[in-house]
Amino acid sequence: MHLSDRIERKILLKAPRSQVWRALANAETFGQWFGVNLAGKRFVAGERTQGQITYPGYEHLVWDVAVERVEPERVFSFRWHPYAVDPQTDYSQESETQVQFELEDMNGGTLLKVVESGFKKIPEARRLKAFRMDSRGWDEQMANIEEFLSKS
Repeated sequence: MHLSDRIERKILLKAPRSQVWRALANAETFGQWFGVNLAGKRFVAGERTQGQITYPGYEHLVWDVAVERVEPERVFSFRWHPYAVDPQTDYSQESETQVQFELEDMNGGTLLKVVESGFKKIPEARRLKAFRMDSRGWDEQMANIEEFLSKS
């Protein structure tokens, strides 16, 4: 099976760019729709941000990202270990994938594009599973941010 190196999702959100940006770049707000407790945390380029996952079945895991870019109302990106769900595994020596969110005004709303790339650097033994699970996860997260913004 051919495996792509990247996952790409787009969604047109019925919210102004400034509101979508707050949902992405404000760590506490991000955690509310993404399923991570980021109370008191911030996203700062060049720093790591961690929080307890709140998604049912994964509460025993810590969400850990290295924030790369925070370009207000344009681009937010971080690196992480995709589908790092086995608490017995040390993922620290593995390559990380990059997750990049881009915002663009469109049709009275905001086009949100997310790209996760770098899967070819993930160890072969877990590459396909990580790709499949993150692919499914991004489908859920696009629905989550849309629902979150509709209630804000």
